Amino acid sequence: QKAFMLPSRRGEFIVGTRPVPTPGRGELLIRVEAAALNPIDWKIQAETEGEITTEYPVVLGLGTAGVVVEVGDGVAGFDVGDNVYVVVTPGILARNDYCSLQQYTLGVAVYTSKIPPNITFDQAASIPVGLDPPAIGFFGPHNAKLTSPIDKPGTYQGQSVVILGGSGSVGFYAIQLARLAGFSTIITTASPRHTALLKSIGATHVVDRRLPRASIVRLIHEVHEEVHREAGAPPALKLLYDAVSEPATLALGREILAPAGGGGHMLVVLPSAVPVPVPGTEETGAGACTVGFSFGSPHTPEHAEFGKVYWAKVYEWFRGGTIVPNKVEVLPGGLHGVAGGLERLRAGKVSGYKLVVRPQETV
Repeated sequence: QKAFMLPSRRGEFIVGTRPVPTPGRGELLIRVEAAALNPIDWKIQAETEGEITTEYPVVLGLGTAGVVVEVGDGVAGFDVGDNVYVVVTPGILARNDYCSLQQYTLGVAVYTSKIPPNITFDQAASIPVGLDPPAIGFFGPHNAKLTSPIDKPGTYQGQSVVILGGSGSVGFYAIQLARLAGFSTIITTASPRHTALLKSIGATHVVDRRLPRASIVRLIHEVHEEVHREAGAPPALKLLYDAVSEPATLALGREILAPAGGGGHMLVVLPSAVPVPVPGTEETGAGACTVGFSFGSPHTPEHAEFGKVYWAKVYEWFRGGTIVPNKVEVLPGGLHGVAGGLERLRAGKVSGYKLVVRPQETV
């Protein structure tokens, strides 16, 4: 089979060949029909998140959607021919047989979900890395610990949340989950050209991300104060989701939450964004807030109970249109289109949609 690989540390990407893996107990062999590109793919090469592996070549890719072609022993609930997408598996990075940028990959059955009939392979490939972080950050047993809309929809009526980077894949899903949780005011930062799209999925206010930091902070607080004016003194903004998680947005988030006097909670998705990426990291001093690292799988032991209920509901949400998937751009050339797509991600030239390739189109 063909696979998109990093052959050596900080080397140049290649499309090479490797064996088709065999599913073990509890696993599925999946023919990859669509694979999403994510910033972590180019960051592995650049080592912005540290050295992920010392063993090369490394197959990349975390967002898989495809067709089951073989079912391993001990698997229930899946058959050959099922359309599925694979939820991010803990430790998947640098485990070549489980990565998505190849023509066939393995999926651990308990980390795999069927695709609703109204969702395409291309759209489904955006779900694993996009939806899991905000779901875990908002509703998992750590971090914000919000009441899940599965248990009680609309709990946070009358409250505000800020989502930095609403037009990215993670931010796009974070807005929709905040809407389901009932937040009355959902303020996000994005390019103005995405305003209509983001308001259609639940954002109430979109602030131009290109404005100076002080202007963004001022506008967000003006919006918050305006919507709460009739209730008297507005409560402090206490919850912020940083879907970008770079130094500039981390600083912006701290400044937005500063009036909460240490009572704010900021969720980030990249471990490099916080000095110690541990849920509930406490900070002190000016702009202090609680920082939580929200990336992960709902199927890890600490999220197992939450994950089982959550993923059953997610299928219903997508099938019924309660949550809609990212818009996508399909890159031509199969796996040969990946390198150019990653350069666009690195240069910050992708906004409002997800880049996807179709490995079976590789010549």
